[in-house]
Amino acid sequence: MKNFKVFSPAERLSDLQKDVLADFLVKELGEFGDQKKDVVSCLEYAMTSEKGPGGLVITAGEFPLLEAALVVNHTGMAGYIPEHILVYFAVSENLRGKGLGQEMMEFLLGKLPGGIALHVEPNNPAIHLYEKLGFTNKYLEMRLSR
Repeated sequence: MKNFKVFSPAERLSDLQKDVLADFLVKELGEFGDQKKDVVSCLEYAMTSEKGPGGLVITAGEFPLLEAALVVNHTGMAGYIPEHILVYFAVSENLRGKGLGQEMMEFLLGKLPGGIALHVEPNNPAIHLYEKLGFTNKYLEMRLSR
């Protein structure tokens, strides 16, 4: 089993680690990701309990040479909204298809009680991993952006 590192509001990422992680996620997520400023905002939410329930970050590899990373934000809700949202999850391109993503997701599922939601584009190959782990498509998401 891979050695994963867990960061939370209690054991936070340093500013340098946050910057390296944001760059990794932007690069490795490519078309399925967000701009760096949005990734940084998500990381800041996950690493504090002052603006909400916080979250956690799990990494594989050592900074600055990350192999995989995921970011979960806690919602503070249950039942009608899952307790957690998997916002970002990326495996380094040269390690994809070798089981690291599944191992990391299984590690995450063992750490979190309650439901987990995630958004995945229909053409994202990771959708097969999520389905294999038991995620289902319950809703069509609709957004109003202003």
